[in-house]
Order: sequence, then structure tokens, then C-alpha cells
Amino acid sequence: MDIWKAIIKKEIAMKRIYETPLAAFNSSAAYGRGILFLSGIMFCAYVTCAQAYPQPEFTNEVYFLKKDNSYSLVRLEKSSAKQETKVNVIKGSEYGYEIEGKSSPVRLDGGNSISFIYTTTNSSPNSKSDSIMKANGMNPSAMTGFGNDPSSTITLYKVNVDGSSRKIYLQKQGGYFGSHKNQTSDKYTFSLKKIRDGYWELVIDKPLPKGEYAFSMMGMGAGDMSGSHTVYAFGVD
Repeated sequence: MDIWKAIIKKEIAMKRIYETPLAAFNSSAAYGRGILFLSGIMFCAYVTCAQAYPQPEFTNEVYFLKKDNSYSLVRLEKSSAKQETKVNVIKGSEYGYEIEGKSSPVRLDGGNSISFIYTTTNSSPNSKSDSIMKANGMNPSAMTGFGNDPSSTITLYKVNVDGSSRKIYLQKQGGYFGSHKNQTSDKYTFSLKKIRDGYWELVIDKPLPKGEYAFSMMGMGAGDMSGSHTVYAFGVD
């Protein structure tokens, strides 16, 4: 009887010796499959996220990024800002740019997260190389890769409404009876989020108050012989 008990115990022990590594192997295989599955999900999510950003019709322009269930782009008011200089001892002096019309036809809702899109490359056959550069006799493709940081050439101004026009004041001083303090139009900073090569999301750093705004692209071949340059304007309600 004792002999049979010893034999049974030995068989149980041997079974455990063979089953333990097999169980460990199965567990490791399941863990590995889980890691591969999660990695696949993350990769697909990354690709989907990158593809969620639409390609604008024109490169070298600023577009509003509308974030609903899916992303879409709204083209801003493209206008030529005329250089303006006024010097008057009594009334004061002004130097800046004037945009026709007292308000932009493109209206946006204010909020804590307003974003825009700027591209320099054509990743879609439907994209058109234009905009400010082609209109001024320049080849936009020659600018590809020029300046990896759009914030060095693009500035967002809160423009001043003056009668029937909007103005970007680079310098304004009161006259003999006015304030001698130099005044300029308010600038709003933005953070850059690189989506892919030549494609950026411009995230405004703080909420925009109600008013009129314009992206100025001075120094990017956006000017002409008269000193005017292209701006992309919008209003916040």
C-alpha cells in the first residue's frame, strides 16, 4: 500500500514539473499577443489622428481648423493690406497697414481652444501652390523647407477698427496735445504643433476677445512693390 502511495506521489510531482513550464510559456505567449494587439491599436490611432487633418486647397495660407466630429478647414479672408504712413504735428503720427472694410466676412466663435492650419507642402494632388507667393511672382515650391518655424514669419494681430477700415498699427503716437506714448496693435502668440513635414497646427495661447484679427506674413515674400502685403483676416463674435 505504501509503495502505491509513493508511486502516485511521484507521478503527481512529475506532472507538475512538466505542466509548470508549459503554463509559463502559454502565459508569456498571451502577454506577448496582448502587447502586439495594444501596439497595433496605438499605431492605428496615430495614423488615424494624422489623417484626420485635411489638406487645404492652397499652401502657404492660414486656415481656421474647425473641430467638430471630424476636422474641416475654413478659408480666412485673404486681403491686401496697404502700407500707410501719416505724420501730423497736431493730430499725431501713424505707421502701419490698412485693410479695406470695417469687419471681416469670416466670423468665428470665441473659445479657449482656437486653432489654425498652415502648410508649405502639397501632400494632395488637389492642393494648389499659390497663394501669397505665386500671386507676387514667386515659386512656392522654392520655399519648401525654408524656415521650419512659421512663428518666425507669421504674426497674429488684433486690428483696430477706424471708420470704414481696419488698421494694424506698427507705431502710433499722439500729436502736440495728445499722448506721446508709442502705441501698437496687440499681438497674440500661438503654439506650434507639427502634424507632419510642412504641416502645422497653430494653437492660440489664450482666448481671443471679441473683435477683428489678421494674420500678417511679413518677410515671406508677401509684399509687393508698393509696400502692401497679404493678410488673412477674421472676426471673433
